[in-house]
Order: sequence, then C-alpha cells, then structure tokens
Amino acid sequence: MSETRLSLTRAQILAFRRRAGSLDERLSFEPRSLRRAAWAGLQDSMPRAALLSIHARVDGTQPSTWEDPSLVQLWGPRFSVFVVAARDLAVFSLGLLPDDAKGRRRAEDLADRLRGLLGDARMTYGEAGRALGVHHHNMLRYAAATGTVVIRWEGARQPTIWTVPQPQVQPHDARLELARRYLHIYGPTTPEAFGRWSGIGPRYGIAAFDALRNALTPVRTPVGEAWILTQDEAAYRAAPGPVAPVRLLPSGDAFLLLQGADRDLMVPDADRRSRLWTPRVWPGGLIVGGEIAGTWRRADTVMTVQPWWRLSQAERDAVAAEAQSLPLPGIKKPIVVRWDD
Repeated sequence: MSETRLSLTRAQILAFRRRAGSLDERLSFEPRSLRRAAWAGLQDSMPRAALLSIHARVDGTQPSTWEDPSLVQLWGPRFSVFVVAARDLAVFSLGLLPDDAKGRRRAEDLADRLRGLLGDARMTYGEAGRALGVHHHNMLRYAAATGTVVIRWEGARQPTIWTVPQPQVQPHDARLELARRYLHIYGPTTPEAFGRWSGIGPRYGIAAFDALRNALTPVRTPVGEAWILTQDEAAYRAAPGPVAPVRLLPSGDAFLLLQGADRDLMVPDADRRSRLWTPRVWPGGLIVGGEIAGTWRRADTVMTVQPWWRLSQAERDAVAAEAQSLPLPGIKKPIVVRWDD
C-alpha cells in the first residue's frame, strides 16, 4: 500500500459511489444486472427493502424480482437479512465465518445440527429452534456463516430456513472478496468501517485490508484518510456524467448504510443527518440530481416526502412518477405523494 495519498473531493466520492452503485442509470433487466445491483449485498431487514434497492438500479423490476432464481436470501453481514446473487453465496456467508475457534465451532455445530434435522425439508426458524432445543432462536443465524443455510423472509412471518451444499471456497478467500466489494461500493473507506459493516470487528477488518495491501491506494477525503481499490482510481478521477433526476432509496440501501464520518461526508448538515439516520427506524432517502435531498416514508398507498429544500415543479413531478413506478407487492392503487415541506 503506497503511502502517497491521493486527494479526493466530496463531489468525486459521491459521483463514484453513484456510478459504482448503478444509481445514475438503470441497468437492463438480466441476471448479471441483478448481480451487479447486489455487488455488496442488498439489506432486506425492512420488508422488501432489497426489492426497492433493485428497482433503483435495474430497469423492469417487478414485485417478484427479489425471488429471481439468480438471487438468494440469507443472514449476512451483522446477521441482518440480505439478498445476494446466488453465485456469490460464499462471499456473504463464508466471508463472515468467525476466525476464532470458539465462534467457528458454534457456527459449524449449529449448521451440522440443522442439516441433520432438516435434510431436504424446510421449516420456520422458530420450529427448527424448538426441535433443536435452542432457547433463543436467533442463535440459528450463526449457522449462516458456514454457507449452508439460506432463508426466505417476507417480513410479516418468521423466516423459513433450509440447508444447501457448502460452497467450495476457502473462508479467507471469501473474506477478501467481501472486503473488495465493500471497498468498491462504499469506498473510500477504512478497515474499521469494514469491520463494523460486516460484523467481523475492527481487528479482522484491519487484517483483511492488510492482506489486500498490494491492491489498495491510500486517499485523503474531506473527512479523513481512507483507502480505495487501486483499480478504481481512474473512475474516481473521471469527469462526472449524467445523473438520474430522482431515486427513492429504501431504509438500509447501500448508498445510505453509513456510520460515523461517512455520514458527515454524505450529509454535511447535522440537522439533516439526524432526520435521515434517526435513533429508531430509518426513513428512506430521496435522491435528487445525485444528492440526498430529503426523506420519505410510506403507509399503504400514501408516501410522505420531506424535502430538505424547495424542489422545482419538474422535480416534484419526477418524484411522483418514481413513487408510482415502485414495484410494491399487493398495492392495488397508484402511490400518492404527500409533501411535508
């Protein structure tokens, strides 16, 4: 890792993150586009959040797209529900397998017991927990890091779980690929931030970055020193291109799933940060002209939008059109936007 630090502006960083995250222009609908949209995983902790994240990136997204055969749900980073490309299961499971002997034994023991219980069957994780005598059913999430447990969760009910063959990938290799993906989508970033996002902790985040040292470039950002993938440097330096007029990103979208100084960079105003990253359930983020421009929440067919500055009529019309295009399952009437400004 060279110690000559490249200086990056806020504008360069935001432009790169939008391009890397496919937010400036939607991709055509095909499996490789879904994989690209889920390059660092799509958090799905709020029901159908991953679907709305796909919609923001892939043209032609339908209410059932999250069930596409090329995608799979699992307990991923921080044991949260994620949607990832099925071919990338190892990255988001084995990449999180604990390095310490005790944690690894716990994950592998639970996975073995689940495999013995389920065979080729499926059941809710509550049923599985009771059958195994696991008092706290959430402990079954530890088994996901073996790459052998996947889920289906629709929000209102308990997840259904089943077992799959373990990917033929070494956990160390999966960990490094996870770090590369995090750097590409969330960069510039730090090993400590990777450790928090993934749930592996700062010690192992630092170890992963150290293993990638020959592929990283140090940078200086408006909020401190960080790292990028060397192969991404040209994209950071590139002139900005056209941006999408509007995007409605769900709570937990990768563009918003930030902590600490990264929040200061994305939203310099402290009051606005407090309205986006609330102490409880986060609202969705309104993106206008490439900038976070407000928040939104939805109750059935009514979407309440709180812009942070006065939008033009054309921008308001674009927000309304984007809202009506959301592929929400079970919605029989068009979404109506209520402005709270």
